[in-house]
Amino acid sequence: MKLFLTLSILIPVLSQGKILPNILWITAEDMSPAIGCYGNTDAITPNIDKLAKNSIKFTNAFASAPVCSPSRSCLIQGTSPVSMGTQHMRSGFSLPTAFTGFPALLRKNGYFTTNNVKTDYNSGNYKEIIEASWNESSATAHWRIRPDQKIPFFSVFNLMTSHQSRSMVWTYEKFKNEIQSKLSKKQIHDPLKISLPPYYPDTPVVRRTVARFHDCVSAMDKEVGQILKQLKEDGLDENTIVFFFSDHGSGMPRHKRALLDSGMHVPLLVRFPKKWQHLAHQKPGIKNDQLVSFVDFAPTVLNLCKTPIPSHMQGKLFFGNKAPDKRKYVFGHRDRVDEVRDFARSVRNEKYLYIRNYMPHLGYNQPTAWPDIGTIRHEFYKIAESENLNPPQSHFVNSRRPVEELYDCKRDPLNLSNLTNSPKHQKILIKLRNEHLRYALENHDWGYIPEYEAWEMGMKSSCWEIAKTGSIQWKSIIHAAELVGRAEESKFVENLKSKNETIRYWGVIGLCAFEKRLSVNALSALKGALMDSSPSVRIEAANTLVRNGHPKPALTVLIEELDHENLIVVSHAARTIELLGNMAKKAIPAMEACLKRAYSVRSPDLSPVIVLAGDQDMAMFVGFSCNAFLKKVK
Repeated sequence: MKLFLTLSILIPVLSQGKILPNILWITAEDMSPAIGCYGNTDAITPNIDKLAKNSIKFTNAFASAPVCSPSRSCLIQGTSPVSMGTQHMRSGFSLPTAFTGFPALLRKNGYFTTNNVKTDYNSGNYKEIIEASWNESSATAHWRIRPDQKIPFFSVFNLMTSHQSRSMVWTYEKFKNEIQSKLSKKQIHDPLKISLPPYYPDTPVVRRTVARFHDCVSAMDKEVGQILKQLKEDGLDENTIVFFFSDHGSGMPRHKRALLDSGMHVPLLVRFPKKWQHLAHQKPGIKNDQLVSFVDFAPTVLNLCKTPIPSHMQGKLFFGNKAPDKRKYVFGHRDRVDEVRDFARSVRNEKYLYIRNYMPHLGYNQPTAWPDIGTIRHEFYKIAESENLNPPQSHFVNSRRPVEELYDCKRDPLNLSNLTNSPKHQKILIKLRNEHLRYALENHDWGYIPEYEAWEMGMKSSCWEIAKTGSIQWKSIIHAAELVGRAEESKFVENLKSKNETIRYWGVIGLCAFEKRLSVNALSALKGALMDSSPSVRIEAANTLVRNGHPKPALTVLIEELDHENLIVVSHAARTIELLGNMAKKAIPAMEACLKRAYSVRSPDLSPVIVLAGDQDMAMFVGFSCNAFLKKVK
């Protein structure tokens, strides 16, 4: 019987008359290409490096966002989060019923699909997606559990070992007991010998944390080796295409949550056994410089598995029977992450990275509750007021960001020199700026719509379906947002008179980001906006007035929004009050009451890593802001 089972595994698999490969995805959490095969001199990653020798190594692979949940919504659907309305972290927005997740399509084609173990697909109907996509999604999910060993499989292993929680948030003792204890003495990194990027201050805390990150990567590498060993033991490595990649850049400061290459550039290795090398269109062991985005993964896997690709998928194929469809650009987005509000977009070609910061008044190094548990974050807060900052450090800790950023990634891989004012680079600047705007308009980027207003629009349908109706004035809205950081005050005041609430919102954001002192006319317009029908406009108008020395009645408006029935609005108001700090001391009782409300929805004892449905995640973010404010001002 054993002999029969062993031989049956090696027989070419047939599904509906088609010979199909197995697909194995190994996904590392929070890890830039910090591995030996990508030239990282601090890396101790023998298993991944061995895999690379027989794989195609992509040097220009990028996440869709510098955080996990939006990126996962992109990976599972093969569609950009900005088109689906899933661009915010822990989004509760629903998707059309056809968006079941691409593994569901593999299941229909005869595949056995397993996921071990993370889902976090960032939509209101994530449970339905899990149910449709996976035969098994659990901590024990494995290709080995399929009922018939002749059935082809698609198996995903999500390795949390390199996650930010392990590399910088856990206590050092917990890290040593649960991660470092798995390493030999030779595999443990010496803090005094690791290299630091120029945007990091050279302190003992920084060195120890960066060394700790590399220890996490080394421990994760051992897990990769174990999975590949199991594949070989089962006699499946000659019929299995293996993908290894990470979900975005490392969890370290200036990496995760940033649209810079340090937050978006990921390793991608793909190993084709000899039987399936014709689908790769290239030989193993080579370096591939073509651009690849997360939106490409789902259609490419479907193509490899001879499964029809739905029309809503937006990616380009980089493997399969059809010739690779090489892309000219990859696009990135940064929106709300936990309680931290933001809106930025990026375009990357093989050489240049363009970033448009639509909230330039908010710096890269915004306070954020959960990562701030890590001691390394406070090293950056300490140096923020220092007169001895070098330019790369200043760029990260400055209270503002440039309106636009442009980097030559070939000459400047760390993105240290902003070329937006370089006369030699104006042509490429304009080209990438226009490409960004074309993409935003063509793909109906929901990031331009305030989160609450988008929620109201999509409640009875979905953002994807609403965008297709043509009812939203995308061109006018994007034009209004483009004025931020560029136009004169009068343009924003004019937009505050618009009948469109989103255009009014961008009028307020423009005044909030305005670097000159506001005129009496602008202040008067903002006071009128305190009674706007849109809570997003009211909150940002109040914020701008308080910051310009006019707390009455603006602060009262902010406090009132803490009682809003929708926690998206409450989170917006609480975060605004948090950042106002001592300027909003009057809000202490209201923030205390708001904190109790948040805890009644979600217990503070639950780990932030746990994804919960409905208002529970948003309540956690409300709690983050309330706690941070109360600790700061009381």
